[in-house]
Amino acid sequence: MVFKSNLLCKIIGFNHLINNQLYKSKYLTIFKRLGSHSVLALIALIVIGGATRVMEAGLACPDWPLCYGSFLPFNHMNLRVFLEWFHRLDAFLVGILILFKFSLSIIWKNEIPNWLPKTYSLLLFLVIVQGSFGALTVINLLDSYTVTGHLLIAFLLLITTISINQNLENDDIQEPLIWWRFLLFFPLLLTLIQSFIGVRLSSTWSAHICLSFNKQCLILNTHKLFAFPIAFSILLIIATAFYKRSLLNENWKYLSALIFLLFSQIALGVLSLITNLNEPIFIIGHQLNASLFIAILTTLIFRNPLTKKGLNHSLNSQMVGINS
Repeated sequence: MVFKSNLLCKIIGFNHLINNQLYKSKYLTIFKRLGSHSVLALIALIVIGGATRVMEAGLACPDWPLCYGSFLPFNHMNLRVFLEWFHRLDAFLVGILILFKFSLSIIWKNEIPNWLPKTYSLLLFLVIVQGSFGALTVINLLDSYTVTGHLLIAFLLLITTISINQNLENDDIQEPLIWWRFLLFFPLLLTLIQSFIGVRLSSTWSAHICLSFNKQCLILNTHKLFAFPIAFSILLIIATAFYKRSLLNENWKYLSALIFLLFSQIALGVLSLITNLNEPIFIIGHQLNASLFIAILTTLIFRNPLTKKGLNHSLNSQMVGINS
């Protein structure tokens, strides 16, 4: 009886390992590919939204969710209408993609980790809220707080999506580096606050008023001052990675990208002010850099560069146990 019991336990453990291998080879691959597409679509959505705001195209389509009462307004098409229409189209495609991932997680809930359907449900909820804010931006005629909330929820969508992707990549990590996560979370939070101030700056026309009449400069000055703690926190992360060489070896590509984005973001901000915010390419590039900055920081937070459990070693152990 004891022999049969031990054999049964080993067979169950082996079947569990085989199911885990199936999950990694099939379901995990599908969710990772869909997740990568979601990240690219969300960054594009944020950048196109920024371009729409800079080009003053937020009300180019006076109705919602259609544009001039049709899905494709050929008779009214110009650059501004195209930007607003394409922004809505991208948002619709992002919503469909997330709904598809949520549906797959429900269908395959017995073969995937329990946290995945729950997290996708949160992602779907954020999409619904994001769509509601998109409608309110038109209904409220580009109210500043509505526009700001619209962008911040888009960032939350991006952060949540990347966290899912990284958790799928690192589901066999032994333990996370909590202190490293905390160190990275600080500049991420500051960047989100900086983005909030930036949207308020553009949606209230405070920057133009300050540069033209030297009035209402508080928001602009606050936006510029926030660049200092962000730069300091990034340099602290780089210094820590050099001190802990294992972190530098595992993350040097991401850390190099952070340094490049930091200095290019400062340069784009300075160029935007020098040109009195009259060059949309600088402002749009500023928005793109902020999105990539948040994406890389989030990736580093959830990446957990530690030694992974040896799957092949576990498989061999189960095989040896069964053979014995």
